[in-house]
Amino acid sequence: MRRGWTSRTAWQGRINAPLRRFLRTETGGARVVLIAALAALGWANLHVSSYESVWGTSLSIQLGGWTVSHDLRTWINSGLMTFFFLVAGLELRREFDIGELRERRRLALPMLVGIGGMLVPVAIYLAINAGQTTAAGWGAVMATDTALALGALAVFGPRFSERLRGFLLTVAVVDDVVAIAVLAVAYPHHPSVTALVVAAVIFGVVLLVRAWGVRFGPVYGVLGVAAWLAVSMSGVDPVAVGLVMGLLTYAYAPGRSDLQHASDQFRLFREQPTPQLARMARAGLTAALSPNERLQTLYHPWASYLVVPLFALANVGIVIDADLLARAVASPVTLGVVVAYVVGKPAGILLTAWLVARLSGNRFRPPVGWIAVLGVGTVSGIGFTVALLIATHALDGPALDEAKFGILVATFGASLVTWLVFRSVGRLSPARRSRALLGVTEGIVDLMLPVDPDRDHMRGSLDAPVTVVEYGDFECPYCGQAEPVVRELLADFANVRYVWRHLPLTDVHPHAQLAAEAAEAAGEQGAFWEMHDLLLAHQDALSPTDVLGYAEQLGLDLDGFREHMVKRMGVDRIAEDVDSADLSGVTGTPTFFINGRRHHGAYDIVALSAAVKAAFASAKLRPEYRPRDPDRREGGPGADRAGADRLRPGD
Repeated sequence: MRRGWTSRTAWQGRINAPLRRFLRTETGGARVVLIAALAALGWANLHVSSYESVWGTSLSIQLGGWTVSHDLRTWINSGLMTFFFLVAGLELRREFDIGELRERRRLALPMLVGIGGMLVPVAIYLAINAGQTTAAGWGAVMATDTALALGALAVFGPRFSERLRGFLLTVAVVDDVVAIAVLAVAYPHHPSVTALVVAAVIFGVVLLVRAWGVRFGPVYGVLGVAAWLAVSMSGVDPVAVGLVMGLLTYAYAPGRSDLQHASDQFRLFREQPTPQLARMARAGLTAALSPNERLQTLYHPWASYLVVPLFALANVGIVIDADLLARAVASPVTLGVVVAYVVGKPAGILLTAWLVARLSGNRFRPPVGWIAVLGVGTVSGIGFTVALLIATHALDGPALDEAKFGILVATFGASLVTWLVFRSVGRLSPARRSRALLGVTEGIVDLMLPVDPDRDHMRGSLDAPVTVVEYGDFECPYCGQAEPVVRELLADFANVRYVWRHLPLTDVHPHAQLAAEAAEAAGEQGAFWEMHDLLLAHQDALSPTDVLGYAEQLGLDLDGFREHMVKRMGVDRIAEDVDSADLSGVTGTPTFFINGRRHHGAYDIVALSAAVKAAFASAKLRPEYRPRDPDRREGGPGADRAGADRLRPGD
């Protein structure tokens, strides 16, 4: 088995917009943003006139007597950045519909923490700039740059802490929502009530079209462009349109009926490959995914790897010379920005989280430990993208350069403080470190039907503190590839138990139901796991004759096995597993749950081991490792078989 294998189920791979994929895109994009920022600084300091002339170039769009004209910097800041905030809105909506915030009680804390993390920095900035015209720049110290903050957390923060990253993501997106609202309300240019009314009418049409169930993307594209133009003419920054459109876009996991319809359409095309059936199959596959998922897949890489780096290239370029440094040292703008972000952000986030937990009697607690909350606060001091965007609206001239310089210094300072926070946590004992990072809040339980030792098929210790549940299909090739991974996982961890639940995908695997019934028939004679292993090892041979041969190979009572199969005595037991899969939102195989929490992403040994270790950490326990056989090559076939030999029912 290759440890680098990262295949996913055919259905589940791109269905639920897993958080891990979002984080990978953000952290990868952060590197490109940093490169673009350094390039802008180098360009501006080597040849400032060419830098300004390029981004000051006018670009006009004319249709008859109607004209929209802006310089390139404005087109990027107000045009392309709309896609960035569309992605932010889509992600917040996904979290609200199917993510951490689907439990509405979990929405209150990140909202209040995000707001507290903005009010304290604003108060600090206003205090430092009191009585001066530069006080108008208060909006520049509110928001967090999601991409750079996640990138810094990936570098400086603890490994295997999805909960910590999810909490940061939620707080950062709340920051973005409020910051864009402030940008629209507090910094309009020559506001036009008529244009705002037109924009409101267009958004009303969007709601009406959505209520009618229209799923044709170009309709929303046209309405979005119209709303962008109306808001642009109103004097309000039109990036707010992207955020609103994202928040209006539903996210949901595909239902079994949608997947069944998609597979039926594809089967028709397979039997008769015509252009018409190809279009129908493509439409069926597309309809199975939520609009939110499709738009994130389309726009998120572009926003992270093109839009935000272009924004940095167009806005970061300032001439850093002795004059700017001399002004910045005494500038209330620079001082206000740096102190607000490096001190105010973590203070506001930590203080608000503590107050909410205290006043609510710990009903609303952060999903992470208090040191982790502090780390989220320090890394949230990286304001960069949205800070620069608001600064360009709020300030101009030397004050704008001083604000940009302060934003750059604050980005570096917040990163340094974040490193110091998590470096100090690394010196704690394992138990204290776990509590400091993970706290005591329980995560959302995704597995609706709890594991029952008297009912479920189990491997490993019955009283193990960590349970891995797999919904599988004996004919699914991905389950066959995942099976040696599970055996290696159980061979490595002594205090983990494994549960198999049936989910035969009969629409794509014609022998899956028969194989599941054969496993249940063998289970009646105490040989479920032996049959389980044989079925997954021979996925291309699952006919009635084949499974009867496996029963004979295992030395089972063939008359009893035949009777069990003929009377279909295992059907009800399999149907219970299928029903539990439906309740838990499982539509594809293999799907894993670890201590009741759905595992998203790859299921190679590295990913599953990391998830198991995280589950132990959440339970404040340490995993017990099995001693490795010195003759067993890591990741090789011997590892897989050795694991299987040691792990029989009741081990």
